[in-house]
Amino acid sequence: AAASLPAASPAAAPAAALPAMPPGAPMTMAPTSSAGSLLQTIFALVFVLALLIGLAWFMKRYGPKVMGGNNKMRVVSSLNLGGRERIVLVEVADQWIVVGASPGRINALATMPRQEGELPQLATAQNGPAAANFSEWLKQTIEKRNGK
Repeated sequence: AAASLPAASPAAAPAAALPAMPPGAPMTMAPTSSAGSLLQTIFALVFVLALLIGLAWFMKRYGPKVMGGNNKMRVVSSLNLGGRERIVLVEVADQWIVVGASPGRINALATMPRQEGELPQLATAQNGPAAANFSEWLKQTIEKRNGK
């Protein structure tokens, strides 16, 4: 009985595996599997991004701290002059350097030996006599430097 069956051609085998569809029916994939796959990919991407942001925050908060290895230089004081201009008093070794800083340019305005005790106050209306002395000294030093 098995020998009496006609041998199936190789081309006919795949056609038998497909389910029967009515003629003229569009061949589409199930929309839920495509949408589900896209949604799963988006959630995985959001999860990975959130994990990276959380790890960056953790490292910034609890990670290794950079210790100040350069103890020979520090900012003693600074004064904002305008939106982006400032005067900064920097201590380098045993010297103070008055620096004018603006966008794209930094100028050394004056140098003086390191002062012990009270730090000079940069000139503002609320600082009183110490500010006036420092501002006068700075004004005289700049005038000397410019040759006036």
